[in-house]
Amino acid sequence: MTRIDGRSPADLRPVRIEPGALAYAEGSALIETGDTRVLCAVSVEDGVPRFLRGAGQGWLTAEYAMLPRSTNTRTPRSASAGGRAREIQRLIGRSLRAVVDLRALGERTLTLDCDVLQADGGTRTAAITGAYVALRQALEGMDARGQLSGQPLRSAVAATSVGVVDGDVMLDLCYEEDHRAEVDVNIVMTDAGDFVEVQGTAEGTPFSRDTLDTMLELGWSGIARLLAAQREALSA
Repeated sequence: MTRIDGRSPADLRPVRIEPGALAYAEGSALIETGDTRVLCAVSVEDGVPRFLRGAGQGWLTAEYAMLPRSTNTRTPRSASAGGRAREIQRLIGRSLRAVVDLRALGERTLTLDCDVLQADGGTRTAAITGAYVALRQALEGMDARGQLSGQPLRSAVAATSVGVVDGDVMLDLCYEEDHRAEVDVNIVMTDAGDFVEVQGTAEGTPFSRDTLDTMLELGWSGIARLLAAQREALSA
């Protein structure tokens, strides 16, 4: 079948990652997946939250927000601090912490800011994929300044969505597909093929184990391509 934007069910939207998109951040990347655009930036600060003081390790956290006109109608800025945004920024933070040795950072805090410039579905997965590129750039700078006590990155990480729309399993849902999907799954994986997180919901009828297995396989095929796009961006 042909999808609303002309793709086949197993196709990603066109992906573009621009590292170093901001002049002043220690690491940054602009990621575009179809019409979704997310600007990711990493800030490095001395010190850690109170609960980690004296523990001999660093911390990595994330913030996520959507610009008021990133969607079809204006969303008030105050909505960016709501429950959905907090849930997404926790997901981004967990996903990146899963591949970082925090002890190698020393007592420093890395904050990932992920701002959605334009939303057409998959903003949280694009944020994770772009944030890894920004983080890698920031860590390379820290290493050049002699601020790391070891290699902090254990692996690369990327994310995508998979869903069931009109009975068909589809990769990387755009908004029109996402808002009418019968099943919606967000998948975060490392370049070793290991899962960091799987978020799946049936919007109506429960889905089978076979359907889940199909979605996980399709998700990995898309993530493998996103990991390749990360490598290409970082080597440019």
